[in-house]
Amino acid sequence: MRFKGLDLNLLVALDALTTERNLTAAARSINLSQPAMSAAVARLRAYFHDELFTMAGRELILTPLAERLAPAVREALLHIQFSIIAWDPFNPAQSDRRFRIILSDFATLVFFEKVVERVAREAPSVSFELLPPADEPCELLRRGDVDFLVLPEVFMSGAHPAAALFDETLVCVGCRANKQLEQPLTFERYMSMGHVAAKFGNARKPSIEEWYLLEHGLRRRIEVVVQGFSMIPPVLSGTDRIATIPSRLVEHFAKTFPLQVAELPLPFSAFTVAVQWPALHNSDPASIWMREILKQEASRMTSPRGRRRRLKQS
Repeated sequence: MRFKGLDLNLLVALDALTTERNLTAAARSINLSQPAMSAAVARLRAYFHDELFTMAGRELILTPLAERLAPAVREALLHIQFSIIAWDPFNPAQSDRRFRIILSDFATLVFFEKVVERVAREAPSVSFELLPPADEPCELLRRGDVDFLVLPEVFMSGAHPAAALFDETLVCVGCRANKQLEQPLTFERYMSMGHVAAKFGNARKPSIEEWYLLEHGLRRRIEVVVQGFSMIPPVLSGTDRIATIPSRLVEHFAKTFPLQVAELPLPFSAFTVAVQWPALHNSDPASIWMREILKQEASRMTSPRGRRRRLKQS
């Protein structure tokens, strides 16, 4: 089909090329042969009067025009997908929808496992792909490459809709044999002690407490960096180091690790975990159904105040 002289099938090819940045991978992603994809590239160049791509080894380097076209083409295709093609009613019990969700191991352990259990009962063919925090999550949302982000609210942009899920507090933890935590922890001692910290993605983005500290111009003495919160408790064992982690995670790990908990001597010890989704998914029935499950399961979680009492008693 042509629209103002452009074969609209070429937009699918252009989207695959700008996404994959590799001719063979792009052809495979839309089930074209490599000669057919090469022919599509030639036709795109002729229509736009631009090379669109240059080669650097096997990688396609986009020209400035291709860089400008890429987000518009992706948005147009997603709009067609969710506004015109995906009009059938969503039946969870019969759906085989796969949701791609970015979230940390913290959110997986203390929250999302409950979501997985519920969905397994109500929609047994629905599946999940859980991804670690990415360097550019907003770009993944814009391209429709992920269905949801479940992250601290402060890390979300205003470009896509979002909803709060649950509140969380941060606490300081160390090995149970750490004598420096037997007395109330002052800000000065907290900053001077050795820390274990989690950082995420190729860019090594900081976890929320480090982000807060950097926002206030403060730097801790980080001696060990790990890939996620779940690696912190074993690294603390047998040392005088400390870490700052969400209180729900302390409850989870206290069953298997001898941890000592101290109140965090910082004014910014609370945060909100939220869910965000692509703006183009806002009216998608499957996305709406999943969002309701996320919000319902979050509403069943205990309050931070009740957890603090339990942590002090443990």
